Amino acid sequence: MAGPAGGHRAAPGGRRRSLRPGPLRAAAVAAARARARARARARCCPPRPRACRSRPRKVPWPPRDAPWQGCPVTSPHPVASLGGDARAPAAGPAPQPPPCLRWRSPRRLRSGAEAEAGPDTSPGAHEGLCQCPAAMACQRSTKLNLLRLTVLLVVALAGIKFLFRDSLTLELHKHVSKDSGFWGDAGDTSQGAGPRSQALELPVAKITAPRQGPGQQVPKDISATEMRLVHLDLKGAAPKVSYLEQLFPLLSRLGANGVLIEYEDMFPFKGDLEVLRSPYAYSEEDIEWIQQLAELHKLEVVPLVQTFGHVEFILKHEKYQHLREVERFPNSFNPHVPDTLALLKSLLSQVMEKHRRSSWIHIGADEVFHLGEGMDSKSWMSHNRGDVGTMYLKHIKQVLGFIAARYQGLRALMWDDMLRKISAGALRESGIAKHVSPVVWFYAPDFEVEQIGQFLAKYAESGFEAVWFASAFKGTTGPAQAWPPLNHHVRNQLSWLRVMQAVPRFAPLRFQGIVLTGWQRYDHYSVLCELLPVGIPSLAVCLQTLVHGGFMEETRRKVLDVLGFQSMQLEQGTCEGRGAFPGVEIYRMVEQVNGHLKESIQKALEEESGIKGWFSPHHRKHQFGNPRNMESFGSKVLKLHEDWESLVRELRAQLESIYFPDTVEEWMEENVNPYLDQLRDLVRDYRAIIRLNARPKAS
Repeated sequence: MAGPAGGHRAAPGGRRRSLRPGPLRAAAVAAARARARARARARCCPPRPRACRSRPRKVPWPPRDAPWQGCPVTSPHPVASLGGDARAPAAGPAPQPPPCLRWRSPRRLRSGAEAEAGPDTSPGAHEGLCQCPAAMACQRSTKLNLLRLTVLLVVALAGIKFLFRDSLTLELHKHVSKDSGFWGDAGDTSQGAGPRSQALELPVAKITAPRQGPGQQVPKDISATEMRLVHLDLKGAAPKVSYLEQLFPLLSRLGANGVLIEYEDMFPFKGDLEVLRSPYAYSEEDIEWIQQLAELHKLEVVPLVQTFGHVEFILKHEKYQHLREVERFPNSFNPHVPDTLALLKSLLSQVMEKHRRSSWIHIGADEVFHLGEGMDSKSWMSHNRGDVGTMYLKHIKQVLGFIAARYQGLRALMWDDMLRKISAGALRESGIAKHVSPVVWFYAPDFEVEQIGQFLAKYAESGFEAVWFASAFKGTTGPAQAWPPLNHHVRNQLSWLRVMQAVPRFAPLRFQGIVLTGWQRYDHYSVLCELLPVGIPSLAVCLQTLVHGGFMEETRRKVLDVLGFQSMQLEQGTCEGRGAFPGVEIYRMVEQVNGHLKESIQKALEEESGIKGWFSPHHRKHQFGNPRNMESFGSKVLKLHEDWESLVRELRAQLESIYFPDTVEEWMEENVNPYLDQLRDLVRDYRAIIRLNARPKAS
């Protein structure tokens, strides 16, 4: 029978003889071969459309949905028909590829001579116009594997981003009242709601986001350019530069990328402004070194210069009293006196001259108390038919105009409380949105998104492009607070994280950064709040909460590792362990003073029966006492006195290593002496009467 090639016939005796057909015989053989090839082609590939024979197609041929069951190229068992009836393997040489596989690719059809030469078995010959099912399956498998690899890469990148992502008061520090006035009754000077101001309230808003506790995570999607500024309030307890050398590396490690420095009287003003300098003000070399330290640790320095309110450190001087809005109060500038703007230009120029590296400046402008109450302001409003808001914006516009003209590219920030009750139309008409970003502050532990959202909506409508927020890590829970409540401040950060998530609702307004305020005084005349070393654990927890997008176990571990503590109790506001951060010794000793000094002394004076019975105020006044009875309590009192004096001496030494003498004296007088002096007086009288050896009562 004819083999696949058809050129020889087997003789019955087993010998082969050559066939030498004539022309007709040769033609018949050629035709038979052609028919065989056609049948093989029909079995493997359906006929190609006529349009495809004239020019190459860009799509694979045959169609993907052709009912292939197998192929001689990829399978040792060729399929007999499209119906799928498989035949057993034929004996003899391996089957050859069918003629349909002679095309190399969709871009090139073989010539007639090549087609007559037999199947094309060159590399790549089985790709293109006619592909077998196994080859097509291989391609599909390859594409599926590529798709899987792509998905795995996307998941891996998302995981890496998740692991290494950045990100960010008794009532309120700064707030706005519910009444229709500009910022409340002009004469209201009540304290206790914020570091500096009267107590005002925001209206209670409907809950729009789930309230989360310290152990819950807030989803976070914040730009990598988010700024986290740590506020250094130097108008009280300004640290020596040597302490900042230790502090800045810690701030960077905890997730800060900038510091907002409110110099007030610690700046080395010169010339006509030299009167504003504190006796312990930083030198020009100190200012330069601070900036070099910040640059070394990748911290942006943003100077803060008050330009309207909270200028007590200026207006307390007789030289500048004529610039007061109300003659009796040194709080706010009179914006109508030409010397006011001239003074501010001088202040800003001297500060910016020493901060050429800075990209931002903060102009303060918050809590301008008694604005509109001065005679000049009343006259201006009468003649211009204006109101307090218009007058406020007029002054701010002059300040921003000077900055924009003098310092190209310098971006300005300002506290937003005075903007809250100015209409969007007035804000937009003033044009200040082109030159400044509002810093929205709110220090309550729990607040709703809509309480801030009402301001964000107005600022977006007013044309502001960027907005900042301000939380707090200390200095907002009482004017004489000595120990920061950790849980209070962590909850404040969690509330702000919820607001950050809502910012896209107020597009095109965008979130640019957050300031973690650490007020050292409520104002220039108030007492000191928590010292900076005492606030470091609170700052660490707050920063890491913003970095991680919530306070969770990972946040706790990071804080404990950086600060060198073994455990932390948010509710109690305490950390256990030796600690290893700048000022940890002060932290531990202030904890003792704050928690036990007053209590232990009061207990000794009021609950010790021996003192009440044999060493009363009457005995002490007349130096009258029996040593036998006095010795029953004397050793205990002397031991208590000795222990506290020893701790206070060490505390003073540590304070003096960080702070200037005025700060040390003020803090001791406010937090130690009122209680320890009682014990000192008791011990002094005790020793004096013991030496009298039971003499008669002195007259």
